Amino acid sequence: MADEAKAKGNAAFSAGDFEQAAAHFTDAIALAPGNHVLYSNRSAALASIHRYADALADARKTVDLKPDWAKGYSRLGAAHLGLGDAASALAAYEQGLAIDPSNEALKAGLADAKKAAAAPPPRRSPSGSGGADAIGQMFQGPELWSKIAADPAARAYLDQPDFMHMLREVQRNPSSLNMYLSDPRMMQVLSLMLNIKIQTGPPQDPDLPQTSSPPPPQQEQPETRAAREVEPEPQPEPMEVSDEDKDRKDRKAAALKAKEAGNASYKKKDFETAIQHYTKALELDDEDISYLTNRAAVYIEMGKYDECIKDCDKAVERGRELRADFKMVARALTRKGTALAKLAKSSKDYDIAIETFQKALTEHRNPDTLKRLNEAEKAKKDLEQQEYYDPKLADEEREKGNEMFKQQKYPEAIKHYNEALRRNPKDVKVYSNRAACYTKLGAMPEGLKDAEKCIELDPTFSKGYTRKGAVQFFMKEHDKAMETYQAGLKHDPNNQELLDGIRRCVEQINKANRGDISQEDLQEKQSKAMQDPEIQGILTDPIMRQVLMDFQENPSAAQHHLKDPGVAQKIQKLISAGIVQTR
Repeated sequence: MADEAKAKGNAAFSAGDFEQAAAHFTDAIALAPGNHVLYSNRSAALASIHRYADALADARKTVDLKPDWAKGYSRLGAAHLGLGDAASALAAYEQGLAIDPSNEALKAGLADAKKAAAAPPPRRSPSGSGGADAIGQMFQGPELWSKIAADPAARAYLDQPDFMHMLREVQRNPSSLNMYLSDPRMMQVLSLMLNIKIQTGPPQDPDLPQTSSPPPPQQEQPETRAAREVEPEPQPEPMEVSDEDKDRKDRKAAALKAKEAGNASYKKKDFETAIQHYTKALELDDEDISYLTNRAAVYIEMGKYDECIKDCDKAVERGRELRADFKMVARALTRKGTALAKLAKSSKDYDIAIETFQKALTEHRNPDTLKRLNEAEKAKKDLEQQEYYDPKLADEEREKGNEMFKQQKYPEAIKHYNEALRRNPKDVKVYSNRAACYTKLGAMPEGLKDAEKCIELDPTFSKGYTRKGAVQFFMKEHDKAMETYQAGLKHDPNNQELLDGIRRCVEQINKANRGDISQEDLQEKQSKAMQDPEIQGILTDPIMRQVLMDFQENPSAAQHHLKDPGVAQKIQKLISAGIVQTR
């Protein structure tokens, strides 16, 4: 999932959509917080949209995670340079070049940093106000976006790429504001930031025809002209703000303060007080659904799940009306799903919780939501098994399976054994009986799996060892079958089935050692042995290869090797597997 999010971020970055790229890298970091490359990529994306402070934080994290990675210092230098700290940028690039002296990106960055360090400081106007620079600084604050978004006329500019480019250029270089003052959109934004009305041209009445030329000016008397020359320029009047807008702004500010107080109470686990603060915030401002989702989180902590669900439903409904951020809607759905899971008493109750989590993931693929969905699905499955558990019915199904087995109707027997295990998944007898069915049907891997489950559930259950040994014997793995029978005898030393099994295995192993088996059986035995990782390890061991060579060319040396217990054991393994034959 982290790789998928990273790939999306890289694609967005290549397409020049740096905001989206940063968002994808953020998702990837949430899934793999120890991956230094993700922080490096997000630093590059943030620097591309001039968020140099955030880019610097990511660059520092990159270097912390991977101090010997040269590219991290390239990101660090770029962020420092963007913030105007040429000295720190120089130090960063030099650190990177100490690791990778041939890195072209670091060399180019170092050259840029040296130029920036040598450049004279920006000139200010004699009055000290900074002129356009001082006004341009107003575009740096966080109020810029909120004021534009709140103005009905200016809000549409946010969808215009050329306008967004102008704003970002002014944010990066405030003195560039003069370049864009001829654009009426920039003048309108400037009027919002200065809180004044700026007239960009004479008012026009669209219903009246325009004259081709202005009327001739009247002759002024000298006294009138002199009077006009000494008249001061009229000062622009402040933009009028309606009482309603002022009240709305005040209420929003008060709501945010109430939310902060609620957050503080939540952290202290003072849930009743937190509820009061979030409720007050909702009364002051019903256009921010975070107050509802925060209160819902408190209700979960208090165990008031019905109240939580009501708040989440209202948050989703209100969020759709307000076209709220899809992440906020996803958060409301996740909290609703959590409350529904807490209320679940039966497996079917989990269905609506699972559906709610899935809806949340369609809004925003959040790792926490995915984790909660997986937990709900597991809880549903576990509860279904508990609800279906009935040892009495399991015994009845086992007896039906036994009857089918006696009639040699093995597929029908397996169906009854399956149902018995659904009713009682820890009945070793059913696993043993089903293993016998699979063996009769020639389904050896399935039979082996059931026999091993018998031993896992009850290591003292002798039948499990006889079933497993029988499957291995039929698979002509006689040495493994003998080990299984011997393991069973440790728990039941007088078990005749286990003793008979060992006898049969010894007979087959001796026949193989004497070469008293068909060439076809020998080849099959050797083929299976060659797939065994242990046999493969023995044959690729240089020491064992020398031992095997001595067996062929130097018998006296071979006898010496057999004095080593480890070597002797490996030779016996090869003999049992049919790889080495004795005459």
